[in-house]
Amino acid sequence: MDKFVRLTGVAAPLPVVNVDTDMIIPKDYLKTIKRTGLGKGLFAEARYNEDGSVNPDFVLNKPAYQNASILVAGDNFGCGSSREHAPWALLDFGIRCVISTSFADIFYNNCFKNGILPIVVSQEELDKLMDDADRGSNAVLTVDLEAQEITGPDGGRIGFEIDAFRRHCLLNGIDDIGLTLEKVSAIDGFEKQAAASRPWA
Repeated sequence: MDKFVRLTGVAAPLPVVNVDTDMIIPKDYLKTIKRTGLGKGLFAEARYNEDGSVNPDFVLNKPAYQNASILVAGDNFGCGSSREHAPWALLDFGIRCVISTSFADIFYNNCFKNGILPIVVSQEELDKLMDDADRGSNAVLTVDLEAQEITGPDGGRIGFEIDAFRRHCLLNGIDDIGLTLEKVSAIDGFEKQAAASRPWA
């Protein structure tokens, strides 16, 4: 998993509440267990018209936001089914940070396991960030995980809280497999001891 220390990028505004995982990545794209290639399906029902053509009105299709790496979204982002394909699609598109007033629990947890930083802010702070994101290509935010701070294009700063363990894992690029590998010596020692004390097992 790639480390997340400090991210400076264009923030796309998505002022929609209750964005569910089916909107993030429709069920038609769930046939794969690969984490790559899903970016094309991100928000597919909003990004594309029925004939498959690009919907120019959807925010991520607008020239200023096509390379966005931060998403500023409405309340209760990631609700619905527990599909891990949702953070996979965001990451494959290039989104490394989602900012909202609240997230669905499973989606929130899946973000950390895949190198995406979900940040919870107050409604007042979200309104300010949404206003910043409306600036198009000038909607550049800096998210500093070490300092736990978001800096807007006008220099304004917003602090955010995050669990210390999750922060540690993101800063060091450690996913669940990485956490297990950190304990490989202890695991090997336990297995050898168990084999010696119970050779019949």
